[in-house]
Amino acid sequence: MILWRRLDLPGHEVAEISQHRNRWNLAGTAIFTYRRQPCRLDYEIECDMQWGTRDVTVRGQIGEKPVALVLSRRPGDDWLANDVPQPAVQGCIDVDLGFSPSTNLLPIRRLKLELGASVSVRAAWVRFPDLTLEVLEQSYTRLTEHTYLYESAGGTFRRELTVNGDGFVVDYPGLWRDETEGTIEDD
Repeated sequence: MILWRRLDLPGHEVAEISQHRNRWNLAGTAIFTYRRQPCRLDYEIECDMQWGTRDVTVRGQIGEKPVALVLSRRPGDDWLANDVPQPAVQGCIDVDLGFSPSTNLLPIRRLKLELGASVSVRAAWVRFPDLTLEVLEQSYTRLTEHTYLYESAGGTFRRELTVNGDGFVVDYPGLWRDETEGTIEDD
């Protein structure tokens, strides 16, 4: 389990991973402001045992507007969004929630990169605030045991991500930071 503080806007997010039968589950809640409106987005991502995305549910509110998105990745890597085929993201294995650092965990765990190794992936990117899907070309390069260079948008977006032993990002420069790192526990 992890608790992030958002750095670019007021907000927090909590997420946890668990295993149920032959599936991994990543679930969380993001609470933040967007255009001076409070937002709450609850999400649950079900993955196979190799961390390939299977099903995604996002529900909540953006201001006073309720939102809901249900995604499914089918055999052949075909995607559905609220039961509507999404050919634009066909072939993607990962989902990337545009409002959350949690989904960086999915390719990090799935790829298990060796030090110095780099790989490009195509993610089904859930854009915020409209919750529409498009392909996001990404690359991950493992720099150290706990550091990855993350690039997207053709390399114009670059961040060195620090992760913990579970694969959660603990420092996403300028965007999110783990609130549990370096805290003093009460006796």
